[in-house]
Amino acid sequence: MRSYLFVPGDSEKKLAKGLGSEADVLLIDLEDSVALPNKAEARAIAAAFVKANRESENRPRLYVRINALDTGLTDEDLAAIIPAGPDGIMVPKTLSGQCIAQVDTKITAQEALAGLPEGEIQLMAVATETAGSIFNLGSYGGSSPRLSALTWGAEDLSADLGAETNKDENGELTSPYKLVRELCLFGAVAAGVQPVDSIYGNFRDMDGLRTEATAARRDGYTGKMAIHPAQVAIINDVFTPSKEAIEQAKRIIAAFGEAGDVGVVGLDGEMLDRPHLRRAETVLKRAKTS
Repeated sequence: MRSYLFVPGDSEKKLAKGLGSEADVLLIDLEDSVALPNKAEARAIAAAFVKANRESENRPRLYVRINALDTGLTDEDLAAIIPAGPDGIMVPKTLSGQCIAQVDTKITAQEALAGLPEGEIQLMAVATETAGSIFNLGSYGGSSPRLSALTWGAEDLSADLGAETNKDENGELTSPYKLVRELCLFGAVAAGVQPVDSIYGNFRDMDGLRTEATAARRDGYTGKMAIHPAQVAIINDVFTPSKEAIEQAKRIIAAFGEAGDVGVVGLDGEMLDRPHLRRAETVLKRAKTS
């Protein structure tokens, strides 16, 4: 999954627009973009939207961002959404893998009540939104077989820290948030799930989005969240391996295959070892899922 597009769960118009955005995943939001008095209505709209579109061909995957475990709204969110059969649930403000295990248990109970197969609904965690959560980014491995992705966020974290801003005078992340971005990448890879980069807030700055997405891909992230449909095309382009990258990956894999069980091969005057082979295999895997 390359692009994850947030859409307010209480807006039928924006949900319909998101469906045609070519995003790989729609993140139907019941949390930050929905005011407290509108939560019940948002649940009903989101559930109806998922139910109406889950059997459609060539659709994005449908995830729902529920409210955090400490809000007292989680159980109501899941009771309304799970029977509709979403592809996944995004859990915000997780403190550790234990939060994912807890939501897994809740989903399993709701699946049973709804007569749905157990375990098909995946989980995605926003794992960096409080100061305490940063110390637990290594705890997600083994927390739930449903866990498919880990992502990070700077806005709620900066509020929790009491920071004046999370950007410097050049619009770059300041050092605490760069650190969090890097730790989330490590945590996701260690857990064996997809690392998904955070949003780029200025949806009119397409050059800035491309620069940030390209840096994220370079470092190991394999997808990125979006807050506007206009951002989706750039994210998809950046996280889709180029023809040149695919061909080079095939050549590297072929060189190792022809050489037999060796640790190093030569190609185009360069010595390549096993990490090069692993990176090439990753490129082809990403190409297949694009």
